[in-house]
Amino acid sequence: MPAVTVVVATRDRAPELRRSLARHTAPVIVADNASADGTAAVAEEAGAAVLRLPRNLGAAARTTAAWHASTRYVAFADDDSWWAPGALDRAVEILDAHPRTALLAARVLVGEEERLEPVSAEMARAPLGRPDGLPGPAILGFLACSVIVRRDAFLDAGGFSEVLHFGGEEELLALDLAAAGWGLAYVPELVVHHHPSTAGRDPAGRRRREARNRLLTAWLRRPLPAVAGAAAAALGTRDGRAGLADAARALPALAGARRPVPPAVAAARARLADY
Repeated sequence: MPAVTVVVATRDRAPELRRSLARHTAPVIVADNASADGTAAVAEEAGAAVLRLPRNLGAAARTTAAWHASTRYVAFADDDSWWAPGALDRAVEILDAHPRTALLAARVLVGEEERLEPVSAEMARAPLGRPDGLPGPAILGFLACSVIVRRDAFLDAGGFSEVLHFGGEEELLALDLAAAGWGLAYVPELVVHHHPSTAGRDPAGRRRREARNRLLTAWLRRPLPAVAGAAAAALGTRDGRAGLADAARALPALAGARRPVPPAVAAARARLADY
């Protein structure tokens, strides 16, 4: 039996999916966020298992797919990314050897030129050290298309939030895993290739969503001074102000969902804010 399943959440990106699915070496579950372009048929033709979701769940589609996986580990990929040959086998070995680690973040190489993704460079320099029992530098953030998780820990933590949809959805999960006592590590020997699609890109809209989700995540898990700081930072740009307004509209529904992380996790997150 395989130890890992690859989960791909996608919507209306059939050409990208057709190219990337051929690169995967582990069983794949495609979570189709109510596409209208034949995405599900493309995935089925490639031999992937397909979850046809009735509406767009955003990043939470990954969580739904993880519930359907039967393997002890789940690796995430986007429709324009894939794990390098051998990377998942090595990731399984590392996770088996480090039972208190719930998430490994791979090094991401972008495009045909294989440029190092800036987030990977930031994780390599992160000031959180390397606690005993962790296979690499400790992290509290990652790119969702380049991580492998311990399935039970991921699901126990709630997976990706449907409220956040897409755009900076990773931080809330990272904080929840850390709050539950799990380790998260950057392991650069693991490699993911990302060839970003230009289809449907809206940079300003993404910045707005990221500002919204940064604020909502702060409200849900961080100390109140950090919430105020995130709000103040958002005021500095037009997209940030729009994201702040979006967050304010979402807050009433989340009033009872605030659950601050333990002080040690909050302090680690604060160190990243100052970095």
